[in-house]
Amino acid sequence: MAQPAQVDIRKMGVGRAIAVLTSGGDAQGMNAAVRATVRMGLYTGAQVYFVHEGYQGLVDGGDNIRPATWESVSMMLQLGGTVIGSARCQDFRTKEGRTKAACNLVKLGITNLCVIGGDGSLTGANHFRTEWSELLADLIKAGKITADEAKRSSHLNIVGMVGSIDNDFCGTDMTIGTDSALHRIIEVVDAISTTAQSHQRTFILEVMGRHCGYLALVTALSCGADWVFIPEMPPEDQWEMHLCRRLTEQRERGSRLNVIIIAEGAMDCHGKPITCDHVKQLVEKELGFDTRTTILGHVQRGGTPSAFDRILGSRMGVEAVRALLEATPETPACVVSLSGNMAVRLPLMECVQVTKDVTTAMAEKRFDDAVKLRGKSFENNWNTYKLLAHVHPPDTKSNINIAVVNVGAPCSGMNAAVRSAVRIGLLQGHQMLAVHDGFEGLAEGKVEPIGWSGVAGWVGKGGSLLGTKRSQPADFLEEISKSITKFNIHALVIIGGFEAFVGGLELVQAREKYEELCIPMVVIPATVSNNVPGSDFSIGADTALNTITMTCDRIKQSAAGTKRRVFIVETMGGYCGYLATMSGLASGADAAYIYEEPFNIHDLEMNVEHLVEKMKTTVKRGLILRNEKCNSNYTTDFIFSLYSEEGKGVFDCRKNVLGHTQQGGTPTPFDRNFGTKMGSKAVLWLTDKLKECYRHGRIFANSADSACVLGMKKRSLVFQPLAELKDQTDMEHRIPKTAWWLSLRPILRILAKYEANLQSCEKATLEHVIKKKGLVPQ
Repeated sequence: MAQPAQVDIRKMGVGRAIAVLTSGGDAQGMNAAVRATVRMGLYTGAQVYFVHEGYQGLVDGGDNIRPATWESVSMMLQLGGTVIGSARCQDFRTKEGRTKAACNLVKLGITNLCVIGGDGSLTGANHFRTEWSELLADLIKAGKITADEAKRSSHLNIVGMVGSIDNDFCGTDMTIGTDSALHRIIEVVDAISTTAQSHQRTFILEVMGRHCGYLALVTALSCGADWVFIPEMPPEDQWEMHLCRRLTEQRERGSRLNVIIIAEGAMDCHGKPITCDHVKQLVEKELGFDTRTTILGHVQRGGTPSAFDRILGSRMGVEAVRALLEATPETPACVVSLSGNMAVRLPLMECVQVTKDVTTAMAEKRFDDAVKLRGKSFENNWNTYKLLAHVHPPDTKSNINIAVVNVGAPCSGMNAAVRSAVRIGLLQGHQMLAVHDGFEGLAEGKVEPIGWSGVAGWVGKGGSLLGTKRSQPADFLEEISKSITKFNIHALVIIGGFEAFVGGLELVQAREKYEELCIPMVVIPATVSNNVPGSDFSIGADTALNTITMTCDRIKQSAAGTKRRVFIVETMGGYCGYLATMSGLASGADAAYIYEEPFNIHDLEMNVEHLVEKMKTTVKRGLILRNEKCNSNYTTDFIFSLYSEEGKGVFDCRKNVLGHTQQGGTPTPFDRNFGTKMGSKAVLWLTDKLKECYRHGRIFANSADSACVLGMKKRSLVFQPLAELKDQTDMEHRIPKTAWWLSLRPILRILAKYEANLQSCEKATLEHVIKKKGLVPQ
């Protein structure tokens, strides 16, 4: 079969025009999407226009529709809200308004429209597209446009990106703005928790989300809330009594505070709204607890976008331009979206239909269906919350002891994983054992039982509260075997980075000699470097990424103030270039040097020349990221000296080694939530595995699949045997042989105005959301 001819991406947009607008409520990360759309559009040779003030600007035309340039989107990435403005527009709802909008587009030759907004904005865009021919006919009839102009603009292509903090659009795991809104909420919850503990108070927080409980649900998971009210799953009758009992039990267990999260659209099973005041009165009247309420409101929409939202907006913006330029009159209007860590294109109206189906299911009290229709991510969060919400470990014990150990360097989110592993284990009837100070601690017998309240408040704490060391078990196999026998350990949860992976392998290989090691084991990847094979993400990497991104923002601000300055920033990661690449995307870096993509002196020279050219524009600053082990000869000092020498008289240089700040800090909502889900899933898997391995009155596990890495692969959490993963690993450099994020590197280059090979770039294909979800029975 003949291969299709390669399309030159640099010429795809020649002679075409793209307009980008933001509509509806603003969301952090919209600017990243606008920036990427503009730069990718210009990269393809297209003309790109900003439409200011959303659909209102489209209707009013004139100065509201202006050409965009490469420099006009500079310094936009780190700004919250939407720089090009957004407005609710009644005029666009009328045919007269849409006719004016069509006329404005035809006059400028714009036939490609990129809309960033919620489901209402995107539905409006699709309606505009379907009646386009009719609007053109009306305009010709009224003498507003000529037949030639109509012919040149005979078809309108529409691509949507979902920008909404509510995460209420079906078909996408995360909408642009959701992660940043969670950051704002968690900052407030953490601050409130300290004052609540001081006074033994109950705090009730109302979060946004309209009729979607995503923000409330993830907040509850991320802060270990005592109760959450969400619209998709109203509490059963007599919930007041259950709530009071839950709060009382928590106090009896020694907790000094209670936290209740309410989604703004929450209601009971009879459709009666549940408000902060209603719950406050209940708690004060029935329990006499000192209770305070906080309604977060528009704080959630504001502030700087998180690293995740910037990367999401950038990826979606690039993909949106490709989808627009590849569209034909026959292809349906699509929305570019995220499924797991993969970019996908979904038919816009299918997504809108499923989003409406959720509302219908809720109205008809089919609440289980509503949760399923929200998508896999929402359903997993709900199931994890339900598991952890029980505070009554069963009376019948399993006589199983599961030990939890942290290995390698500390990172944020480790404690969240330990907490959920311990609590899920207790709920399964197991005894949970905490191992202090890694494998060394296990060898020395630093093992003790840990109970429900022993992990209270751990979800939001950084570092490793169990203590962790880099020592490997090979040095202490005899002692570890004795400790496993002494403490009667039946299964092991190993939470850590590459050391945890190697340690797990060493224990498996030693099973032949030491029968005590024939127990089920699971490794949960937790490292800022994100270099554990078998998982696309590691716990802790998101927190480190946000730390680097925020530092780079400040550095860019400094460089913008002094002008003609280039900063060279060194990031952690060992030989893995994940942090350098992703923080490069999130902070708008000019280049990111990594080990996986070898570079030479010619590449460095080209980067210097690129910066010299950049200094001739209005953007007189540069940011270069370098992964700490990208090249043993081209060190940070070498690159700094080279840039300083070659840039003499044009720009001066500064360098910054970020160091261990990247391992510290409070975990981000993603790391808390991810750690919670991973800890929970690991212990449930071990419970099943222990039943399989129980023979003749004892546990014996020596098959390859009894020692696994639990990882996120594309769209789901999967268990992969350690022995199998060894073949997929570059053991010398401590990195997997393949990495999904390398396909994002061309995007980094394009957005920094470099030539890029798009054959290796991620490319989304059109999928169907209705088929994907399956039709929910009525």
